[in-house]
Amino acid sequence: MRPSRRTVLTATAATATAGGAVTGPAEAAPRPGTGRPPATAQRPGRELRALLREIDPRRIEATIHKLVSFGTRHTLSSQDDPVRGIGAARDWLLSELRSYAAASGGRMTVEPQSYVQEPAPRIPTATRITNVVATLRGSVTPDRVYVVAGHYDSRVTDVMDATSDAPGADDDASGVAVVLELARVLARRRPASTIVFAAVAGEEQGLYGSAHLAQRLKAAGTDVQGMFTNDIVGSSTADDGTRDPYTIRLFAEGVPSSETPEQAAVRRSVGGENDSATRQLARFVREVADNDATGMRVRVIHRRDRYRRGGDHIPFLERGYPAARFTEPAEDFAHQHQDVRVDETGKQYGDLPQFTDPDFTARVARVNAATLWTLAQAPGTPRGARILTSTLTNATELVWTRGPEPGLAGYEVVWRETTSPEWTHVVPVGDVTAHEMDLSKDNVFFGVRAVGTSGLRSPVAFPDPA
Repeated sequence: MRPSRRTVLTATAATATAGGAVTGPAEAAPRPGTGRPPATAQRPGRELRALLREIDPRRIEATIHKLVSFGTRHTLSSQDDPVRGIGAARDWLLSELRSYAAASGGRMTVEPQSYVQEPAPRIPTATRITNVVATLRGSVTPDRVYVVAGHYDSRVTDVMDATSDAPGADDDASGVAVVLELARVLARRRPASTIVFAAVAGEEQGLYGSAHLAQRLKAAGTDVQGMFTNDIVGSSTADDGTRDPYTIRLFAEGVPSSETPEQAAVRRSVGGENDSATRQLARFVREVADNDATGMRVRVIHRRDRYRRGGDHIPFLERGYPAARFTEPAEDFAHQHQDVRVDETGKQYGDLPQFTDPDFTARVARVNAATLWTLAQAPGTPRGARILTSTLTNATELVWTRGPEPGLAGYEVVWRETTSPEWTHVVPVGDVTAHEMDLSKDNVFFGVRAVGTSGLRSPVAFPDPA
């Protein structure tokens, strides 16, 4: 029998990434660990493995069902009905996150973050939009912040239909369930840096809630060094029935959305299209979360989002923050943005919970947890990384600024061929702020990453010319 389109595409991608280890069409992608890890990979330690084991697919499933039980969570639905509509969902999320915060010893705070959106596209009348935000303050470097989000609003075929049932199980109760489970597990721990857990509203009407959150952080001068949105992470089954339960896509832009003309000129001069801060963040996810501890393969997609589509990471990108989107490996469009119905052939449409896979979503949560915990515990991304260009030479001199972390042990220089998507070589250079490499900057790409006394490494900083 001729293989399906989905099988061919998935198998091709798996062959390229995993050295040809491909299974049959019922489960088209290999389990992680079958391919060669990047040279910069960081093996999960005992503490991280213990944390990941606490993530519970049954709790994730229960959260999805609870959010679906509100009937609709459309942004324009009722805000004061105690059982139906976005207001009821908001109140439940607040209560749930506050119950997690109670176990944090005061480190986690929870707030409804509201504003009134004046009439705008898909917002016909002034509408209150409320994000539910939990902040777990870091114990060592609290001013360094990482954000993880999912959107709790939902929709059907007509984006302006605020009354019909809009279950939103996959899009995006699944992402909110990931955020809640991360908040529950991490609330009892002491991350060195601050982690923000956000259930945002208004995504389906135009990313309104996440834009408000990003703008508030920007206005406060918050040092957000990474943001992830989990949107449509609830199913491992594609539209043709094939399953890929061990892969999660991560969309990461190259050319920054916030790039100025001056920055664009520098990027063009050095060929930095594949080395934005977001691309370095995506490489970091592969380094720490594509392994046997998460049970997942992270497939990085070199796009800001799916083809001509968008999500809640985009307002963060537009404000200069590194941000990326997690999404399941192949969407089934019969189960998102659809009226709940059965057609004349007996096919069920609608974003219903029976089409989600809580075990898969739990593995997505483990990818997020491994990433956020390592980011929070490792040193921050190095600042001020530069390649000196004052003299013509075939060697490369790099400089950077020493970080403020008390647990900083030193630095590593990484490099790769210009055609390689990942860093292939790592050179320990010690607790210094300059290093010369006997390689030409004309021929390879360089980066710098910090090393903590715990052995954890930061994301890579791509140096600008100086």
